Amino acid sequence: MPSTKNYLEFVLGQLSELNEISCRKMMGEYMLYYRGKYFGGIFDNRFLVKNISSARKLMPSAPLELPYEGAKEMLLVDNVDDREFLSELVEEMYEELPEPKNKKR
Repeated sequence: MPSTKNYLEFVLGQLSELNEISCRKMMGEYMLYYRGKYFGGIFDNRFLVKNISSARKLMPSAPLELPYEGAKEMLLVDNVDDREFLSELVEEMYEELPEPKNKKR
């Protein structure tokens, strides 16, 4: 089931305190980026973030879920109503996220 635009807009609104949040639609789902680095996405109307130590530290009991068949497990963000927490989460994750790969043209 693809994610709805309404849920995407809700999550983006919750992240609006952060500058440089962007998204890219891919196969009915949405990839989320902060300052050009991929940190998570909206999959089946669930907000999932990469399973990295900084995210696990802030969400120690968050369940791991598959965004789609064959993908790596990601952490479910169930506290999407707390704007302050979401901003802190993404900011904390930023330094640990890999740099974007250069696209060959």
